[in-house]
Amino acid sequence: MIDRLAHPYALLLLLLLPALLYVRLRRPAGSRLLRPGNLALATLKPSWAQRLSPLLSVLEALGLLLLIVALARPQDGLTQRNVQKDSVDIVLVLDLSTSMRAVDFSDEKSRRNRLDAVKEVAKTFIKGREMDRIGLIGFAAMPYSFSPLTLDHAWLEERLEGLKTGELPDGTAIGTAVVSGVNRLRESEAESKVLVLLTDGMNTAGEVSPQQALPLAQAEDIRIYSIGAGSEGPVLMPMIDPFGRERFREVTMRIDHATLSMLAEETGGQYFRARNPEQLEEVFQEIDELERTEIELTEYTLYEERFLPFALIGCFLLFVERLLASGRLGRVLA
Repeated sequence: MIDRLAHPYALLLLLLLPALLYVRLRRPAGSRLLRPGNLALATLKPSWAQRLSPLLSVLEALGLLLLIVALARPQDGLTQRNVQKDSVDIVLVLDLSTSMRAVDFSDEKSRRNRLDAVKEVAKTFIKGREMDRIGLIGFAAMPYSFSPLTLDHAWLEERLEGLKTGELPDGTAIGTAVVSGVNRLRESEAESKVLVLLTDGMNTAGEVSPQQALPLAQAEDIRIYSIGAGSEGPVLMPMIDPFGRERFREVTMRIDHATLSMLAEETGGQYFRARNPEQLEEVFQEIDELERTEIELTEYTLYEERFLPFALIGCFLLFVERLLASGRLGRVLA
């Protein structure tokens, strides 16, 4: 593939080829006069040599055309990019307690619980961070690592989609979950280390309190963005009745705003409230903007010469033309 010509003005020589063909192919004026000795010859059919004699001019023109293209120096370019950026490592710490089944994140089109809404918005967040390593931790009464820090975001999205409530002992171990996220980021050498903590409740389980987990995050220079998800007060919670049918009952829930705000503010992060899907989407968009880093892109192109095939084929055609011209075809033209 040819990307550019180093000497494009050499192609102006192609304008001389039509004149060359005209000179080579036109018959001398004297040959149109029928002398008495040539009247009988005029009735004879042309030989194969006469019919093929214009081929010499065509070969010569093609050979010269390729040599002119070779003079223009066709080149093939390989573009390379060097991307330099301050890396960001992010761990998503998501609440998987049974309270995440509350359906207060439903809309007119479908009935969605809190976890389904979180997974949908988190996927969009992951897609927008293609150059950052992201890990995933789920927690209820205990945390569980679903993905280490990775750039394989397709696999990470699969793990995210597989999150379910009820697979871990029920409860809300916020402090222990933060410690798990800190341990995941402890060995990170990224310029920026971020923990996104999403929960819909209060710390009710775990061996470590949020207050005890805070110094660990501060020591590792980890920013915590905490999200209180869901409505407070009566919300609809699904349950199965004795006949195996799904029913809904109203449950009153509380979110520990003070603790979540403390974790965020003391680590240089920010606390957000998300009462519905729209607010949740806005929260993740804001976190995405807050953790954007400068990207320096250097682009350069390396060119390789591609004139040699044109020069070789052009020389070969001129050689064939000279070879044929020295034989019978050449004598016909003479």
